[in-house]
Amino acid sequence: MARGFRYRSLPAAVALGLTGLVAACGGQAGPVVERAGLGVLTPSPVADPLSAPVTEKLDRAVNEVMRETKAPGAIIGLWMGDSSYVRAFGVSDKATKEPMAANLFMRIGSETKTFTVTALLRLVDQGKVKLDDPISQYVPGVPSGERITLRQLAGMKSGLYPYTSDAGFQKAMLADPKRAFKPRDLLAYSFGHPLVFQPGERFEYSNTNTVLLGLVIEKAGGKPLAEFIRQEVLVPAKLRRTLFPKGTEFPRPHAHGYTTQSADGKPTDATGWSSSWAWAAGAMISTLDDLRTWAPALATGTLLSTGTQAERMKGAYEPFPGLRYGLGMFEVRGWLGHNGSLPGYQTVTVHLPSERATLVVLTNTDAQHEGRDVGTLLARAVTRVATPDHVYTLPATPSASPTAAATPTTSASPAAGRTGD
Repeated sequence: MARGFRYRSLPAAVALGLTGLVAACGGQAGPVVERAGLGVLTPSPVADPLSAPVTEKLDRAVNEVMRETKAPGAIIGLWMGDSSYVRAFGVSDKATKEPMAANLFMRIGSETKTFTVTALLRLVDQGKVKLDDPISQYVPGVPSGERITLRQLAGMKSGLYPYTSDAGFQKAMLADPKRAFKPRDLLAYSFGHPLVFQPGERFEYSNTNTVLLGLVIEKAGGKPLAEFIRQEVLVPAKLRRTLFPKGTEFPRPHAHGYTTQSADGKPTDATGWSSSWAWAAGAMISTLDDLRTWAPALATGTLLSTGTQAERMKGAYEPFPGLRYGLGMFEVRGWLGHNGSLPGYQTVTVHLPSERATLVVLTNTDAQHEGRDVGTLLARAVTRVATPDHVYTLPATPSASPTAAATPTTSASPAAGRTGD
């Protein structure tokens, strides 16, 4: 095996946090001024936050990242107030050279966690589960399950071993990337290991946590996870081009995704790979427009009661200043949301309430450059130009070595921006 299998995304996929509102700006009317001698009040002009000079800088910044990282393609969407910047760069298919387009379906990896945890919180609002219920109340056979709460699972504080770090899982996944895994199959890889730490003691990003929450949702919600998420999250949020696949289906048009997380370590088209191994932690598919809608809905809690939404960041883990991880949502320098990475694709979907800004980054590669995901580098480049006081960034971490097949590399650390999606 050429390299350890990675399943990344900010921890949240791995990482996170969220906070603060400042006065909204951009696109809003400016201070009122008196028209010369007439005593009539009219709004003063407001600078366009995404004016032509700014968009030119954004084009240059994105193109520079594309050149440096050799990413095949990317879709960038930035909305600030009433202004927008939407661009597609590179190609969606390296074989045919088909240009990337902003309407393509993409795999979103650990962004799935935001939907799964929101579904769980919908059940909290419905009185069907409580965040401090033990997982043993819903799923038997979980190591120390009577001491691990749903809150700890959603906040990555359970101590359960990440199944994506198990050598047996990595071997099985790379041997047959189209294999259909069942949730219990995935959990078996985790439960064969002792706890990494005692429940609630600290934070470690682990897809095992979110897979367990998927089973909780099925039991308490009374229907398959994909159907519950569709009815309770996608429909009320008006997300018409977002889905939880049942198998290897991938709606068209979609971008081809490219990875080196193959058995021989060579660049591979991973478009048709099964995402069942990620299930509740990273299997979903979406589009730029739907993620634009989802980002503020997630950040502001439009599908939840005020009290339940407040639980998302209560006791959030803070690996370093400017980054916090809560319940299926993180904050990076004011940006609230999540990222995702799985073979062939990376995403960043975040909302900045203080600037009425939403950023969505989609790429058809899961590559890293100098220890950072391409998606992170693109988001950093865009925010350096558009929101210099709120630059989205995550620290670099060493890349997995091609010879480190037996070394666990899939458990994303908040500092690494790697989160098993």
